[in-house]
Amino acid sequence: FDTVDAAAVLALPAGFAWARFGVEGDPMTDGNSTPKAHDGMGSFDFGTRDGRTVTRLVRNHEVRDGAGVVAPFGDVAKAYDERAGGGNTTLQVLTDPATGAFVALERDFVSLTGTYVNCAGGITPWGSWLTCEETTSGTEQGFAEDHGYVFEIPADANDEVEAIPYTAMGRFAHEAVAIDPRTGIVYETEDSGERSGFYRFIPNTKGSLVDGGRLEMLKVKGTDNYNTIVGQTVARSLPVEWVPIADPDPASGARDAVYSQGEALGAAQFARLEGIWFGNGSLFFTSTSGGDAGFGQVWEYRPTGRSGGQLVLVYESPSIEVLDSPDNLNLTPRGGVLLCEDGDLDNLFLRGVTRDGKIFDFCQNTINGREWCGACWSADGQTLFVNIQGDTREGGPGNLGMTLAIWGPWEDGAL
Repeated sequence: FDTVDAAAVLALPAGFAWARFGVEGDPMTDGNSTPKAHDGMGSFDFGTRDGRTVTRLVRNHEVRDGAGVVAPFGDVAKAYDERAGGGNTTLQVLTDPATGAFVALERDFVSLTGTYVNCAGGITPWGSWLTCEETTSGTEQGFAEDHGYVFEIPADANDEVEAIPYTAMGRFAHEAVAIDPRTGIVYETEDSGERSGFYRFIPNTKGSLVDGGRLEMLKVKGTDNYNTIVGQTVARSLPVEWVPIADPDPASGARDAVYSQGEALGAAQFARLEGIWFGNGSLFFTSTSGGDAGFGQVWEYRPTGRSGGQLVLVYESPSIEVLDSPDNLNLTPRGGVLLCEDGDLDNLFLRGVTRDGKIFDFCQNTINGREWCGACWSADGQTLFVNIQGDTREGGPGNLGMTLAIWGPWEDGAL
C-alpha cells in the first residue's frame, strides 16, 4: 500500500494518519486491473487473525461511459450486460485493532460486472452488499439489457457472482439503500434532480429480496406532493404515510416513470436524495441540493410500526462554505454522522454532525476536486475506510479513483 505525507495530500486533525490502496489501475490479485470511478462501499467483519482485524470491503464503480464504450471489467461471460462497464470489486484488508492502523491489502477481485452507474448501495443484516444503478438507461440507449436496478453481492463471495436484477425494488435512478433489521424493510433513495422520491420495499420474505415484494413511496400526511426542498424547519416532525407503486419495473426508460406513479398519489418531493444509513432506530438520509440555499439537507425518518412514522429535518446547509452538497453518509461508531461532500468547490471535505446538530470539518481532500464517497468503518470502530471517486468516463482529466484508510484518536471527538 501507499503511505504519503498527509500534509501534502490530505488535511487531517493532529494525531491522525492514513494510507492509500486500491488505486485505479493497480493490479488486483485476480489478475484484473482496479477499475475506475470508486463510489459507494460497505464494510463487513471477518473477525481477527494473528492479532489483526480482518475486514471485507465491497466497492462500487460508477462507470458512466455509454453503451459499448468500455468492456465489462472481469469475466465478460459473467457480465449482466456485455455493453456496460460498471460493477463491483471486493477487497480484504488487515488493520491493527489497537491503533486502527492499516496493515495490508490481502486480496482484491472483481465481484460483479456488466452493470451501469453503480453509485451507492447499502449493507444487509445478513452479510451482503446491495449495489444500486443510478440510471434508467437500457436497450433504448444501445445497451444489451435494461438498467436502473439493485443487485446483491454476498460479502463472503470469493469470485464474481451472478448479476440478478431485483426488479421489484424499482427501476429508477437509485442512489442508496438501508435496511431496518427489525422489520426487514428496505429504504431506498432516488437521485433525480428535484423530482426525487423516498421509497421503501417490503419483501415477501424477510431477508430474501430475490423473492420479491412491494414498493411504496413516502407521502406527508395531509399534504399532497409536499415540497421538502425549501421552507423547512429543523426539528419539526412531519407525520407520514406510504403510497403504493403499482408498476415498479416500467418498460419505459423514462427517468421519472416510477416517481410519477407516486406523485399522482400525493407522494412527497425531494431534491437529489443520496446517502442513507440506519441507526438508533431511524433512517438518516441526505438531500444533496435541498434547502433554501440549495447546498444540502440531512433528514431523519423515524418508523412507527409498518404503516407510518415521522419525517424530521436534522440539518440544513446555510451556505456552500459550511456544507457543500452532502452525498454518502454514515452513522459513526461513536454516534455522530459523517457526511461525504460532492459539490462544486475544490478541496471537498468529510464533515461531521454531532448529536445536537452541530457541523464541523474533519478531513479535506487536497488531492483533486473529486467527491468523497463510500465511507464505512471496521467492526472495531478504529479505522475509517473511504473513497475518492476519480474520473467516471474515458478521456477524463486524469483523476484516479482510490480507497483510503484513516485512523487516529477518534475518542477525542464526535466521530
